[in-house]
Amino acid sequence: TVEFLQKLKDQTGIDAKSLQFCYSRLNSLMRTLEIVDTDDLMGVQLVADFATLIGTYDRGFAIIIEPFDERLPSIPDPVIQLSCLDASLAIRPVFEKFQSVIITSGTLSPIDMFPKILNFHPVVIQSLPMTLAHNCICPVILAKGNDQTQVSSRFDSRHDVNVVRNYGKMLVEMAKTIPDGMVCFFVSYMYMDQVVSKWNEMGILNELMEHKLIFIETQDVVETTLALDNFRRACDCGRGALFFSVARGKVSEGIDFDKHYGRAVVMFGIPFQYTLSRILRARLEYLRETFEIPEKDFLSFDAIRQAAQCVGRVIRSKSDYGMMVFADCRYTRVDKRDKLPGWITTRMKDSHLSLSVDMLLQVAREFMREMSQPIDEEANNRMLFTEAEANAMAAQS
Repeated sequence: TVEFLQKLKDQTGIDAKSLQFCYSRLNSLMRTLEIVDTDDLMGVQLVADFATLIGTYDRGFAIIIEPFDERLPSIPDPVIQLSCLDASLAIRPVFEKFQSVIITSGTLSPIDMFPKILNFHPVVIQSLPMTLAHNCICPVILAKGNDQTQVSSRFDSRHDVNVVRNYGKMLVEMAKTIPDGMVCFFVSYMYMDQVVSKWNEMGILNELMEHKLIFIETQDVVETTLALDNFRRACDCGRGALFFSVARGKVSEGIDFDKHYGRAVVMFGIPFQYTLSRILRARLEYLRETFEIPEKDFLSFDAIRQAAQCVGRVIRSKSDYGMMVFADCRYTRVDKRDKLPGWITTRMKDSHLSLSVDMLLQVAREFMREMSQPIDEEANNRMLFTEAEANAMAAQS
């Protein structure tokens, strides 16, 4: 940002202090001229907003200029944007205003990474267990198909017909076994389009439609909202449905699939960010130089956190239940699996760490049979923490 501002000053004579007032001066001018219809001036407003931002923020921000999308280099699509590389800038006013701040989440894992990224020194770090009256979540790792082909969303495996077929066959069998709603997350829109297209060619989509209706998230908010409404209607009437979504999309962040809307969630692959993105490369460089966070550590932390965010959509209360299928052989590695939240890893049995499709179906049947039994309401309503856990937290505080 500093380099951009200096070059701008050299060529135009406009300094950062002048740019800070572009937004307010434009609004003042429009009020003076009594301009009511501002749609025609949207472009000017965007330029004024951008100028104000780059004049106000320098440290922790970068000007990113992209002449085209790396994935479509033949199509000119120039973009200039101001990108925040430092998450600590957003939370710093909170730390300055309040004497005590408590940060909680079900996906703060590994927990020691957050103080580095947010640049603060925590007084207490505590990872609390999830206390449940019964084993209502069943996390498993699908590592291979019945033909022993390893399944993964790695770039060199994405176009492997056997991997796509094994994913599809697994989903068909799961749709037969799991009642009501199921949610499937893919690593990107492009990957979801590729897989769904191949499933259509293989006839797998027709097989799925025999058991459940299919709804797909798109980048259009209205279409996705309509698809979610119809998905819920299909679950409510007993038809059952599948919802195909994308990690880091609208559905993965703010939509809950509680009760019969989500009896199983499948995470196809590990949702790593697109590593050729100029914004990501700039942020990785900033984290490495400022906070000494290696690129590999941040990418793995970010991807596994997104995966946990996705699978957590199906468990919204202690009386809810659902399966969590991590469909990628890379989750069997300790360095990946240990980055998942403790409330998931503590319930991941050793026998569920490297399943084939047949083994997965056997686990699914046993889990659904167990969940169909009556719940002990007295046990389900007891206090969340035991006396020993409560005393331990009181001593630490």
